[in-house]
Amino acid sequence: MKATSIIAYFPLHKLKSKLDMNSRRDFLQKLGVSALALQLAPVTTWAACNNAPAKTYDGPILRVAIMGLGSYGARVADAMRQCTKAKLVGVISGTPSKITDWQSRYGIPEKNCYNYENFDAIKNNPDIDAVYVITPNALHHDEVIRVAKAGKHAICEKPMSINAQQGQQMVDACKAAGVKLLVGYRMHFEPHTLEIIRMRNARELGKIKFFQGQCGFTIGDPSQWRLNKALSGGGSMMDIGIYAVNGARYMVGEDPIWVTAQETKTDPIKFKEGVDQTIQFQFGFPSGAVANCLSTYDMNNLDRFFLDGTDGFAELWPSTGYGPIAGRTNKGPLNQPITVHQTVQMDEMAEIIFHGKQPVVPIDGDEAVKDLKLIDAIYLAAKTGKKVEVKI
Repeated sequence: MKATSIIAYFPLHKLKSKLDMNSRRDFLQKLGVSALALQLAPVTTWAACNNAPAKTYDGPILRVAIMGLGSYGARVADAMRQCTKAKLVGVISGTPSKITDWQSRYGIPEKNCYNYENFDAIKNNPDIDAVYVITPNALHHDEVIRVAKAGKHAICEKPMSINAQQGQQMVDACKAAGVKLLVGYRMHFEPHTLEIIRMRNARELGKIKFFQGQCGFTIGDPSQWRLNKALSGGGSMMDIGIYAVNGARYMVGEDPIWVTAQETKTDPIKFKEGVDQTIQFQFGFPSGAVANCLSTYDMNNLDRFFLDGTDGFAELWPSTGYGPIAGRTNKGPLNQPITVHQTVQMDEMAEIIFHGKQPVVPIDGDEAVKDLKLIDAIYLAAKTGKKVEVKI
C-alpha cells in the first residue's frame, strides 16, 4: 500500500480523539502523536513514487529565535530540525532551566539566549532574523511590538492578539519598522486543505452554499492560563475557535458580512466571567453562503470541516489537528501527502520573508486582524443577541 493512500483505508470517524484533553495543544498533540510515523515517512514515499528528485537548497536560511518554550514551542523546534530553509538559533524564556535544556537539545549558543526583560538586545544580534512569539495571547501585542522595534521579523501564534484594535497596532508597528509580521496559520499550507481550496476555485463543487466548522475539546486544569481572561483574552473562542473562524473564510473563499452567536455556560465556576465555555456562531457571506460553527471547551471529538456546494461537497475530519489530516469529497477520499505542518510552515515563511512568495491563503498580520474583527463581532453578537454587521 502506498503511504499516501493510507487515509483512504482509514475510516474518518475512527480518527476522532476520545481523550480528555487539558488544553488545545494537548488535544492537537494527542491527535498527532499516534501519527508521527505517518507524518515523517509518507512524504518521502510519496516523492519516491512520483520520481521527484531531491533538490538542494542554496538560498538564505531564516534564523529564528523562539519566544515561549512551552509544549507548542517544543513542537515547532522539533519540526524545524527537518527544515531546509529555516533554522532554530535562539530562545527567549523567563525560565532559566528551560533555556539550559533547549541549549543542550538544539545546540543553541549562549549569545542567542534571552529572557523577557532583556530580549530587546536582539537588535544588536546579527545572527537572528526573526522571533516566533509562542506565549499566552494577551502577551503577543507588547512582545511583537518589541520585536519589531528591535528590527527583527515577527512570527506570532494565533490568535494574533486579544482584539482587533491591538492586532492593528501590531501590524502598524511592524510596517513602521520595515519588518514582516507573519502568523502561525499552519493549515494554510496543508495539502488536503489546499486541494479543497483548489477544487472550490475551479468550481468543481459548484456554487458554495454552506460551511460547518466544529472545533472543541474538554479542557482540564482549571488553573491554566487558557482559563485566565487576563492572559487568554477569553475562553474557547480565543483558543480552538480561531480555527473555525479562519477556516470558514478560507474554505468558503469569502469574508463574512454578518455574524450571529449564542453562548452556553453551564459551569460558571470553571468558566468565570469573560471566559467562554461554548459558543455557536453563524456567518453570512456576500454570495449568500452561510456558515454554522461551534467552539467549545466542553465537548470532545470535534475537529471537522464540511463544505457544501451545488455540485459537490468536501469534508476534512480531522480538519486542524497536527496530523494526519483526512478528507473526502463527493468524488471519493483525498489522498494528498501527509506533512509535518510546522516544518512546511517555517520553510514557507522563509520563502515569504526572503523572496516575497505569496501563499495561496495569506498568513500576514492583515489576515489575522480580519479574524480578530470577526471574533470581536462574535462576542458582541453573543452578548447582545443581535445580528452584527461586519466589514473586514
